[in-house]
Amino acid sequence: MTIDTRDPSELHVPVLLDRCLELLAPAASREGAVLVDATLGMGGHSEALLSAHPGLTLIGLDRDTEALALAGKRLERFGDRAIRVHAVYDEIAEAVRGAGFERIDGVLFDLGVSSLQLDEADRGFAYAQDAPLDMRMDQSRGETAAEVLQTAPEGRLRAIFERYGEEPLAGRYARAIVAARAEAPIERSGQLVDVLQQATPAAVRDQRHPAKRVFQALRIEVNGELSVLERAIPAALDLLNLGGRAVIMSYQSLEDRLVKRELTKRSRSTAPAGLPVELPEHRPEFRLLTRGAELADDAERARNPRAIPVRLRAAERARDVR
Repeated sequence: MTIDTRDPSELHVPVLLDRCLELLAPAASREGAVLVDATLGMGGHSEALLSAHPGLTLIGLDRDTEALALAGKRLERFGDRAIRVHAVYDEIAEAVRGAGFERIDGVLFDLGVSSLQLDEADRGFAYAQDAPLDMRMDQSRGETAAEVLQTAPEGRLRAIFERYGEEPLAGRYARAIVAARAEAPIERSGQLVDVLQQATPAAVRDQRHPAKRVFQALRIEVNGELSVLERAIPAALDLLNLGGRAVIMSYQSLEDRLVKRELTKRSRSTAPAGLPVELPEHRPEFRLLTRGAELADDAERARNPRAIPVRLRAAERARDVR
């Protein structure tokens, strides 16, 4: 058996680490606090939280077994204060109950594709590296991107590219893929990039890489990211104790819209229009901790380019509905 000798702290720089710690501190510092890192990755945020709060128990979820193993090395020194669970983040309620808890004091989501997945060429996430078109965050189950490209009808491909990539040339690319796969299966990222390049007008090629939005769309489709997120955010918010906090980092507009919608809904009064006095049961469940979405500053963007697209939103439970 091959032993993985990689140091996870050298593979990944956590995005907005100081700001996440600041926002989660009031909840994580409570006696007996329980916090869920819903996207454990290589454990950078979790390590910092456990180090800063000696009484904290952290439940880390990830669908990627390779990431879980690497995070285990990083968090080993915290013993049973760090609980790792192989799960997708919409399974958060089951994971919390499985760890022996009913409610939590904080939750962190660091959405999108991880550094580990981007940097390992054989995962097929990056259009700049030729590799098998896998794109599954959990390589133990589900369709690969190559299988989607080979079996999906043209209309479905177009819908995927339009919805998840917001790609204006979605129809053109779907037709080109269907024509190309009739000649040979598209099994590698390099093949797909070639098909897209040939189908892209020269004027567009000069403005942007034609593969960027298509690769994003395929990744979201393969991993069911948006449907999972639609279930995960409400489930996580429902688990929070009074005063509990949620911090959510998104990296593309589709994710951020879902997060914004749910947090906005939960932070509004439900009192009927014209009611002279707001009754306690109508008060907002949550209060927003950020004004809109916060961005990384110039220093962090220069230090960690993967922080460039981040959008951070946070909220605190202000009323317990149970």
